[in-house]
Amino acid sequence: MVAAADVALSYRGTPVLAGIDLAVRGGEAVALLGPNGAGKTSLMRLLAGRLSPTAGTVRAGGGDPFRSRAARRAIGWVPQEIALYGRLTVRENLDVFARLAGLKRTERAAAVERAVALAGLDAVAGDLVGLLSGGYQRRTNIAVALLAGPALVLLDEPTQGIDRVARAAIHGVLEGLRRDGTAILIATHDFAEAERLADRVLVLHGGRIGLDGRLADLLAALRAGPPEHEVALDDAPGSAGAEALRRAGFEPAGPLIWHRGPRAPGAGPQRDGAALLAHLRRQGVPVREIRVREPGLDALYLDAIRAREAAAP
Repeated sequence: MVAAADVALSYRGTPVLAGIDLAVRGGEAVALLGPNGAGKTSLMRLLAGRLSPTAGTVRAGGGDPFRSRAARRAIGWVPQEIALYGRLTVRENLDVFARLAGLKRTERAAAVERAVALAGLDAVAGDLVGLLSGGYQRRTNIAVALLAGPALVLLDEPTQGIDRVARAAIHGVLEGLRRDGTAILIATHDFAEAERLADRVLVLHGGRIGLDGRLADLLAALRAGPPEHEVALDDAPGSAGAEALRRAGFEPAGPLIWHRGPRAPGAGPQRDGAALLAHLRRQGVPVREIRVREPGLDALYLDAIRAREAAAP
């Protein structure tokens, strides 16, 4: 649905993205992860045709989305900010944005009703947007992107600042789009959200892609090794205890919590939490308990970030 080849982007001479190669296919849900400042929003704005690359090419629907209106109509863009008119109803907002998108007069009413249905907004379609909850406002934001029936939807942090119920409703909307064959690229900081929605993950750091692969395959490979461990302490470990924890591969994750990922130095093949507990207590570490769990997307993410940082000049 969209492809980028050797794409680079600079702002006023400062590199933001470099050497980006990716393709998103129909019916594919891709999670885009990365720390603040990694270039996620810039990459999505490039793919949506809101920016033009400094180098390389972006193609969507057979054209350049920055120069081709037809190519842009194949892409729905959902920004992080709520971009709606608070004094208009949901349906009136959608009609305005349908006009701005260039939909013909004969197409607009049907497009608005289709977007209302897809985003699950029937119950509030006649309500003023400014009086809606944050969750309904974000769903209306998504509905705007669906007006032209895009083949690809790009979403930048679509569930930021909303409660669990509203988040689940938005996930339901996105899962429905994917079942219908729409491609989805979602930038998020929420690992649980990414694991639920995505079948592929991209990690962006320092303007470059550090990881790109099918989530199930990446997790299967990771889980073939040692598990993750989390140590809960009764008291501060002191310098000797902290050194013992670090030798065992742990890093501080809170005042009395230390964490060890599956690929941490010192993790080794040991999977027995009881043996690890005994070992640390013999070293004088005031351990209350050790929690053992299968590694998840957060571990893949940390591995990718560390690898990119190690490769950086």
